[in-house]
Amino acid sequence: MADDGSKQSTSDQNWPISKFYFTVDFGGAMKNTSFQEISGLDIESQPIEYRAGDSSVFSTIKMPGITKSGNVTFKKGVFVKDNQFFAWYEQIKMNTIKRVTVTIKLLDESGSPTMTWTLNNAWPTKITGTDLKSDGNEVAVETIEVAHEGLVIANA
Repeated sequence: MADDGSKQSTSDQNWPISKFYFTVDFGGAMKNTSFQEISGLDIESQPIEYRAGDSSVFSTIKMPGITKSGNVTFKKGVFVKDNQFFAWYEQIKMNTIKRVTVTIKLLDESGSPTMTWTLNNAWPTKITGTDLKSDGNEVAVETIEVAHEGLVIANA
């Protein structure tokens, strides 16, 4: 018999979180910006290989080394008179840039944050404009790539 949803067990109340409902706060650098896609929320520890000279085992051991974070890519639609990405990017001078804290929140169906990614000391490294096609019917999308100095992940 098919489940009509009238009975709920504890296992039925735990669903994976949908990834389409999220907000981004650029710490005041950009206001009222909605994004289509965010990628690159990764962090890794680079392995260090080591072998002591008097080790009886003829292979190396691996230890965790320096933590490395990749750049995060944000994609959004192009709007008339919206140059927030480029205005932030234009602030780059030799070894100087306004660094901000970027907070990305994955929301549940009620709009409450369920997971939060915080990018510390973020700044723009690359802007990519939309591609142009005379026979296209897609929305114009621009991309900004952001470097940062650490990713903090927290659950609600």
